Amino acid sequence: MNERMLELASKAEQFANLGDHVDVKIMMEKFAQLIAGECAEICLEMAAKCAGLPGDGALAKDCAYWIKKDFGVEE
Repeated sequence: MNERMLELASKAEQFANLGDHVDVKIMMEKFAQLIAGECAEICLEMAAKCAGLPGDGALAKDCAYWIKKDFGVEE
């Protein structure tokens, strides 16, 4: 796993830490949401780079919206 993936896994583990144990189901769900959020952010970065160009990055913005919606990523 690369460094960023390890960081996201650590965040997910902390989120799912219930004190006496880590809830694996919660951890995996949070890990998936964090990865999806990272993917959506890449789409939004691409949209920003397209600002002022024909289409104004609309497809990249749509991509970010649907990634977040499909994976339950909260703003």
